[in-house]
Amino acid sequence: MPDNRIPPRGPLDGITVVTLEQAVAAPLATRQLADLGARVVKIERPGGDFARRYDKAVDGESSYFVWLNRGKESVELDVKQPGDRRLLDAMLAGADVFVQNLIPGAAERLGLDAATLRASRPELIHCSISGYGPEGPYRDKKAYDLLLQCETGLVMSTGTPDVPAKAGASFADIATGMYAYSGILTALYDRTHTGTGASLHVAMIDALGEWMSQPAYFSYGEPAPRRTAAKHPSISPYGPYRTADGTVFLGIQNEREWASLCRGVLGRPELEHDPRFGTNPDRVVHDAELTELLETEFATRDTDAVLELLDHAGIANARMRTPAEFTRHPQLTARDRWRTVDIPGGNMRALVPPVESDTWRPVMGAVPRPGQHTAALYAEFLSPASESDSLTGESDATTAGADATTAGADATAAGADATAAGAGATAVGSGAMAAGSGVTAVESGAMADELDATTGGSGAMTAAPDAATGDSERVHDGRH
Repeated sequence: MPDNRIPPRGPLDGITVVTLEQAVAAPLATRQLADLGARVVKIERPGGDFARRYDKAVDGESSYFVWLNRGKESVELDVKQPGDRRLLDAMLAGADVFVQNLIPGAAERLGLDAATLRASRPELIHCSISGYGPEGPYRDKKAYDLLLQCETGLVMSTGTPDVPAKAGASFADIATGMYAYSGILTALYDRTHTGTGASLHVAMIDALGEWMSQPAYFSYGEPAPRRTAAKHPSISPYGPYRTADGTVFLGIQNEREWASLCRGVLGRPELEHDPRFGTNPDRVVHDAELTELLETEFATRDTDAVLELLDHAGIANARMRTPAEFTRHPQLTARDRWRTVDIPGGNMRALVPPVESDTWRPVMGAVPRPGQHTAALYAEFLSPASESDSLTGESDATTAGADATTAGADATAAGADATAAGAGATAVGSGAMAAGSGVTAVESGAMADELDATTGGSGAMTAAPDAATGDSERVHDGRH
């Protein structure tokens, strides 16, 4: 159970992450850095990360976005505009980590690739996320989560014998985000010894491919793994079994457990050495007969009674729960695994990160509004003149510039931005970004098209070209 006497303080306090990200994979990696106390600045296009519009399930906010973006600062930028680019450069000047999931070649065109940024700052950790990696015949393909599930064999390994199916969550994105997160942590640790950062690249096909290794290895000496719906294709008994009033799941992993099932659950000790069931491969071949035996026994008992019987015999088991029922799981409640997190529309319950520590607690900050921190970041990293000429309230001047009625004011602001360039450069040289750790989310206009769907998106929608720039390039977002 988390120790609430420990104040929220992450071990990454003092680390600054600037992330040019959208959708799922990259945001998952950086959210976990934010949970550990890093300052994360998220760069969004004007109007925000398109994952904000996947659904409106959480008090009007996207379930994807609130899951992936707590604890970040959001800034809306069009990084092809001089004033916004100066802010990005100023933030990068003191950043410890830069994360990007642009389409192949976009980072190089924008001067945001690892070679360019680390030439002057070798201590920077630069992490790129893509669908298929920086080389090879697929390097330029868009890559959404479901498409990577197809390419890696996951869809063909999931579902019923008649119908393949996608997995129920965005596993390509999640795998990619987790490997990016662990890679960044490794690079930060290594930097404490070497003083040098790293250039990291995580491809979705590699990340999910690692998770698909066992099915791939199985194909070395056997036919392709069977699709067996909710049952395990190569272990028996392992899956759902009907009771008098519902369904239970159970799993047998070894011969000792098989013996316990025969004696303590079925009351049939002779089955332990029945040639049909003597070994796991035998049981897999005769799974239909074994299922009939189990369901005949369970048909006389309700689900609670069957679960009690299985527990008494030391057999691993589970109830079938919906996602909504999971949020009310008694084990999570007993262990105090929920926290309240602020979101733009109010607040929500969020799961505490899985790793528990007796020395620190995750920060779990608020989910930002689009561009919520733009004005503050201009004030922090550029001169007051640049701030006043570039901003209207909390929104980025680029957004205002799209309104034809403000063209004159925008032109004036552009001139003021040019005048302020020297001050901006001074801020860059001073490494102002080093003040504190955090995650800043930059929402970028022209960048948004560079950002379209190579890494980390749900597949529910594709981002339209940015109206302000007309660019047709998109970010890799890996959607499900």
